[in-house]
Amino acid sequence: MTTIEKKIVRRTPLTELPDWDPAQPNILRTVYQNRGIADLQQLEKGTQQLLSYRQMKGIEEAAALMVRHIQRQSNIVVVGDFDADGATSTALSVLVLKAFGASNVRYLVPNRFEFGYGLSPEIVQVAHSMNPDLIMTVDNGISSIEGVAAARSLGMDVLVTDHHLQGAELPDANAIVNPNQHGCPFPSKATCGCGVAFYLLAAVKAGLKQAGWFEEQGIREPNLADYLDIVALATVADVVPLDQNNRIFVHQGLARIRAGKARPGILALLEVAGRNYQQVVAADMGFAVGPRLNAAGRLDDMSLGIECLLAEDPYRARELAVLLNDMNIDRRAIEQSMQKEALRFLEKFEANTDAEGLPWGVCLYQPDWHEGVIGILASRIKDRVHRPTIAFAQAEDGNLKGSARSIPGFHIRDGLDAVAKRYPEVLAKFGGHAMAAGMTVRAEHFERFQQAFDEEVRRQLEADQLIAQVATDGELGVSDFNLDLADLLRNSGPWGQAFPEPCFDGYFNIVQQRIVGQKHLKLTLSPQGSDLLIDAIAFNVDLNIWPTQAAKIQCAYKLDINEFRGNISLQLMLEYIQPVFS
Repeated sequence: MTTIEKKIVRRTPLTELPDWDPAQPNILRTVYQNRGIADLQQLEKGTQQLLSYRQMKGIEEAAALMVRHIQRQSNIVVVGDFDADGATSTALSVLVLKAFGASNVRYLVPNRFEFGYGLSPEIVQVAHSMNPDLIMTVDNGISSIEGVAAARSLGMDVLVTDHHLQGAELPDANAIVNPNQHGCPFPSKATCGCGVAFYLLAAVKAGLKQAGWFEEQGIREPNLADYLDIVALATVADVVPLDQNNRIFVHQGLARIRAGKARPGILALLEVAGRNYQQVVAADMGFAVGPRLNAAGRLDDMSLGIECLLAEDPYRARELAVLLNDMNIDRRAIEQSMQKEALRFLEKFEANTDAEGLPWGVCLYQPDWHEGVIGILASRIKDRVHRPTIAFAQAEDGNLKGSARSIPGFHIRDGLDAVAKRYPEVLAKFGGHAMAAGMTVRAEHFERFQQAFDEEVRRQLEADQLIAQVATDGELGVSDFNLDLADLLRNSGPWGQAFPEPCFDGYFNIVQQRIVGQKHLKLTLSPQGSDLLIDAIAFNVDLNIWPTQAAKIQCAYKLDINEFRGNISLQLMLEYIQPVFS
């Protein structure tokens, strides 16, 4: 399949950053300016800098509702979601509510394949058998109009905590906490579901303390900072933008993990992934822990992941982590098979001389694709073709379930809304964010949806937006290639969505090159005009191009510290590589 066109684009400073410490490298100052940092206060990462829960609309009423139920020792059921944000939100809520002295707390997570997403009327019936006085939703509920109504009709109170965008109608819950509901002044709209639950629990703690609950019950007042490792995992795994508030969550959580004070389940997941918890960075949450936790919800039942996070015994936590790791291996095998089928499908578009080539909005479907893996498939294909992409699988009811991933410039949830308004009979339901969404399409209307989605993408995007941009922070000098700078940059984050890890570009002479691990390119490079030798690696290269006869390359890279058999050395992680023949 044709390799998509890419181009290196250097970031330009968005701000000025005064009062910079002259002892710190100017390259770090440039990195921060490129990410919109205009004041050193924006780099503060102490818990005292976290936004106050009091700024969230409805949180006082929600906290008062929860306080009443805790005081009554009501039956409380936490209804979560089957992804990492939902699992962490569920585990956090169960752990903290029990620490508050709520003795009757259980959880329920809809099985993706039986019930689908959210507090549906069907899952309410399952919850009803648990005889709850209160249902608390986490990472879902803002669109559960019918489910909330069903629960209320059965005499249950409903407290919704969510972070997804609201629709035209809100559920008739007893209380709603969601920074993205209309009229909520909370500044961090990027807070994940677990973060919203954390804020509610902080308000509940304040309410219980004011009521003298902890003293009356002889309970040691919990320190909610002890649970920030869970919030950090959720924030990174749910790929929400790392604004300052989210960076504080992640920084504080990582600090707990590095100190060995994390949940046994998180430490166990890091261990089975081959990561050293003492050197963990945000990317490890996204690429090591998150996928293993998600594997349970994708292939089976997310309860396994939640139980891993809830486990107090390290041995039990490791048993569950091993099971999750095995599931993740199975998930990867399924995904790779689906990806091969998807690429063959796309090659047919390119081979069709009567067509315009690839659609601008890509819709992929195979009847036997695994519903739990289509989200990853959509992400992989989106990265491959740099187009908004939706992958579909057949659901048990005969409809098609889709998972969408987008590119900069196309708000996927709003795009689906536009399609639904023009073709109301095609989309049964949908929801999501700017860059990711889920939907149900009636099988008989799939081809119409394909065409409508492509039309909407073409209506909103320009052709040059289909060229993938590799954003960099400029070029490094020869003296910048050192372990000290690599270590400084590594620890100057946390880095992640909307606050990307520093990346640089330049031209290098090729000294050595070879393929390792079947499809990875290992190089020894020398910056032009220098005799310095630097190791570099590029993953999953096109073997039709590499190794190359060219004597030099243009590349975009990140500084990395490679540890191998006790030796520590500088290594460039190549994000983009192009042979230069001139």
